[in-house]
Amino acid sequence: MISRRKFSRAACQLLAAESEMPVGRGKAPVDVEHPPYYLAYAMGLELPNETLADEHADASIVIQFTAVSGPDPEIPDSGGNLDQVEWMADKAREVFLARDPATGLWLHEINVPGVRVYGRSLETEAGGTNDPADAIIGYVQRFRFDLTPA
Repeated sequence: MISRRKFSRAACQLLAAESEMPVGRGKAPVDVEHPPYYLAYAMGLELPNETLADEHADASIVIQFTAVSGPDPEIPDSGGNLDQVEWMADKAREVFLARDPATGLWLHEINVPGVRVYGRSLETEAGGTNDPADAIIGYVQRFRFDLTPA
């Protein structure tokens, strides 16, 4: 059986490494005082053959990545901005969806032992929302990953 937890952790580690921004799983990242950062939420798991006993079952996992823009700590009274959060959303799409034009292979592999990613897609993109009182802008995207045992 494919471990959702292992895949989710690997996807978060990849986004953090490629974006050079922290990623929190279900809450703000540890040791981060303020945004910018990403928040990851587990959304759905589908098992096409509908049995947990089949150790060779494929899985389809949806993870929501919310980009959270925030103030610049070196600029008093600053706030998150649309450019920053749109860059973060673009970066997440690049990390998870970009392919090498010559080979068609994913530019960034999500490495989980015993698992092969055979499909990736942007499930939904709710886009940006802001909270002027907090000077924070968030941008929501949900990615679907189709997995099979390697």
